[in-house]
Amino acid sequence: MENKQVINKIADLETKKSVHISMTKLTHSQFRKRLFDYDLSMQEVLELFASLAGENDSRAIDILKEAKQLKRRRAIKKLTSSEVENLYDAISEIDPFEK
Repeated sequence: MENKQVINKIADLETKKSVHISMTKLTHSQFRKRLFDYDLSMQEVLELFASLAGENDSRAIDILKEAKQLKRRRAIKKLTSSEVENLYDAISEIDPFEK
């Protein structure tokens, strides 16, 4: 049984990927507290989420869609007023009936 465990550990070591995640201190502490309530590690939860997303699980896909919407909103908020004016000017110059 011990040989099988050693082989599994070696296989895991050779096939696993490492990911660095940057998040705010507040997010990290809240996440960590919540995981502590369930006796879970970040590794366990993030690996499960990645697996579910890869398997097209509807709950994980909903979270990905929400993340995409938040990213889009942040990008829109970053637009300066002059950039917005330039966009409106460019759109107004487009004639939908012109070929």
